[in-house]
Amino acid sequence: MSIWVGEVPVEELNNNGRGALNENLGIEILEKTDNSLIGRMPVDHRTTQPAGVVHGGASVAFAETLASWAGFLSIDREKFHAVGLEINANHVRPGVSGQWLRGEATAVNLGRTTQIWDIRITNEDGKLVCISRCTLAIIAQKSAYTTPEQRDASR
Repeated sequence: MSIWVGEVPVEELNNNGRGALNENLGIEILEKTDNSLIGRMPVDHRTTQPAGVVHGGASVAFAETLASWAGFLSIDREKFHAVGLEINANHVRPGVSGQWLRGEATAVNLGRTTQIWDIRITNEDGKLVCISRCTLAIIAQKSAYTTPEQRDASR
């Protein structure tokens, strides 16, 4: 049984990420399973630290992006909005420049007012690079996620 509410194609998520941090870091949503959201992020000039490996902050941004989109997909978006409340991360090994990192956000708890997501980020060899846990607050307002065109019109 799927945890998602309604049908939102992955392409729509990627389109809505244009002109925002998602695009700036090269984050792409790849697929939805019945209970997880999968994406990828490059290890390149946008996401590395001066030593040439993935910046821990980029990994955290990737993790929160996956959790936030997953939260968005798992609620009634006409009535609720998901926002980050807390995130932590353990950086296990470096993400090497020139590779893609794969992230998978899986629901730990989908409560009425909070959600907890486990995000595992792995390298191209399937080895763990970062493990993160993100708590989302579910607030009673229509989702504020907008398309790039809507954001441009409001400026």
